[in-house]
Amino acid sequence: MRVVKRLYLFILKSFLPLFAMTFFIVLFIVLMQFLWRYIDDLVGKGLSVGLLGELFFYAAVSMVPMALPLAILLASLMTFGNLGEKSELTAIKASGVSLVKAMSPLIVLISLVAVGAFFFQNDVLPRAQVKMWTLLFSARQKSPELEIPEGAFYDQIPGYSLYVKHKNRDTGMLHDVMIYNVQKGGENATILVADSARLAFTKDSRYLYLHLFQGEQFENLRDQKAGSANVPFRRESFLDKEVLIAFDNNFNRLDEGGMRSQYVGKNMKELQQSLDSLSVRIDSIGRDAGRQFDRNLAYMELARPSGSSKEAKPASSAGEISSAGETSSAGKASSAGVGAGVNVAKLNLDSLLRSFEPSKLDGVFAGARSAMGRQKMEVEFRALQMNDEWKRFRRHQIELIKKFTLSVACIIFLFIGAPLGAIIRKGGLGTPLVISVLLFLFYYIIDNTGYKLARDGHWVVWVGMWLSTFVLLPLGIFVTYKAMNDSAVFNPDLYREWLRRRLGLPESRHVPLKEVIINDIPAGVAVAYAENLMLDSFAWLATHKSRPSYAAYWSGIYIPADIDRIGEEADKLVTLLSDSRDPVVIDRLNRFPTTRSLWILCPAKNPGLRKLLKWVFPVGALLYLLSLPYARRVYNEIRVLHNCVTLPLSEKDVNKR
Repeated sequence: MRVVKRLYLFILKSFLPLFAMTFFIVLFIVLMQFLWRYIDDLVGKGLSVGLLGELFFYAAVSMVPMALPLAILLASLMTFGNLGEKSELTAIKASGVSLVKAMSPLIVLISLVAVGAFFFQNDVLPRAQVKMWTLLFSARQKSPELEIPEGAFYDQIPGYSLYVKHKNRDTGMLHDVMIYNVQKGGENATILVADSARLAFTKDSRYLYLHLFQGEQFENLRDQKAGSANVPFRRESFLDKEVLIAFDNNFNRLDEGGMRSQYVGKNMKELQQSLDSLSVRIDSIGRDAGRQFDRNLAYMELARPSGSSKEAKPASSAGEISSAGETSSAGKASSAGVGAGVNVAKLNLDSLLRSFEPSKLDGVFAGARSAMGRQKMEVEFRALQMNDEWKRFRRHQIELIKKFTLSVACIIFLFIGAPLGAIIRKGGLGTPLVISVLLFLFYYIIDNTGYKLARDGHWVVWVGMWLSTFVLLPLGIFVTYKAMNDSAVFNPDLYREWLRRRLGLPESRHVPLKEVIINDIPAGVAVAYAENLMLDSFAWLATHKSRPSYAAYWSGIYIPADIDRIGEEADKLVTLLSDSRDPVVIDRLNRFPTTRSLWILCPAKNPGLRKLLKWVFPVGALLYLLSLPYARRVYNEIRVLHNCVTLPLSEKDVNKR
């Protein structure tokens, strides 16, 4: 028991430094990604170092959900990769400690991290996101730092464009200055030209102060005589002129209340309350729209005053007419909103239109088109309103599910990283880093795809948000199972052999001539193997052809067990005679092909299914044509085997050799 506790402490001491290192490295990388994304909103604004540090701190806290799973994956993979590379994992398994038991301290630790990640997502992250987005939006609205270039127009001051030909950086004087004031539009611009100027800010940094020397001002007076063909202007010469331009250079922090009311600033309880409110609102909007739609389409009313003559008179061109065959009652009229003293008439639409004079039909149709246009606009408006509400509802659902996805991802990445490290047995930052980055990219792409599909309403929200979990959970179970059974998951020869068998690719033998022979060949057994192989191959060749007919192919002439039996007999003979001292025997053994049955030679074992495929000519003919090269190859392989053992080996020959 004491040894197991020491083992747990050893694994924890190996894991924790790697986890801390990888977490801060990954956090730094994602923080640089954030900086690269929003660098245009931050550079050139004159923001203080303290303000930028505060923004980066809250951004780093907000990036923890992205950095934590990758850090767990990389650290667990490196930990068990180091143990496997140093053969420590082999010693642990040899002492009777299974892989899952060796992982148990990490399972407990990551479970605690997952619980902490849930509370972090619920309590800390919303506040950090509110702070971060508030600071970022405030930085976006801040005026840029005033840095007027030489020989180019500067248009970062709203409503103004400045041109400076030369600047004296020692005295701060600007020479050959042109100022365009276009606040009233380009046609009513005011132009200031000065030989020199001095620029400064007022004490409250809300105005830009320009002291101009030796210049002129041109002002368009179009507004004073708008109807005149000639545009008058005013020209003013000055020796000394002062100009104040509104240019707020202060950093104004926005109120956090607006951002706190968004979905990113709410915890689980607040999100659930918002979802209930949004659900009630969506139902209310849907009921109102449904009632309005029913009134407009189900009841087309023709209003007429009480006590009038039996002949119906059109009340207005925009009036509604009940469709033919529909029943109307006082209750329906009341529910449709028909006022007191108004009756609903049931008329045939064609009869009603024929009752109008031809000169009035155009007005009736125009009124109907106008009414339908208004109804269409109302329906489109309600549809947009409903879409906006559903979008907000989905955003709140997504944020609610995110409270749990991070915790589950941490546990899944542990059961992917630790078994993979035990399988690849490579430590350091080489192979583990490559595998971790590839797996995390795979996870990020799937997670982002599911998020966008859920956000846009193409998928149900919970399906899109749990998509990455549904994909990675089977992967974690698979690699854990393979690691527990010491399976060679990353053995290229294993996959090459699997692919070769599935594609039916031939394989050549490589039987070397041994320099030292320990066991002598049992002559009687070798001769018996050779005779069995010769008889079986002869019998098979007598009943098969290199190119079977279509009917013979679908009659089941190729039996996989017979082909495999011949191949196994050849393998046994090669294994037995591989201890021969005679180079001629070794050379003949290398000529033995490796014969295996292929599924294309017998795609259906059931006789009824074979008959069905035989008469379904397009499918049957395609399979038959695909099988011909493989049938010819198997026939040639068995013929070569038969020729190699045609001259039977006697016991005397075997002993001699």
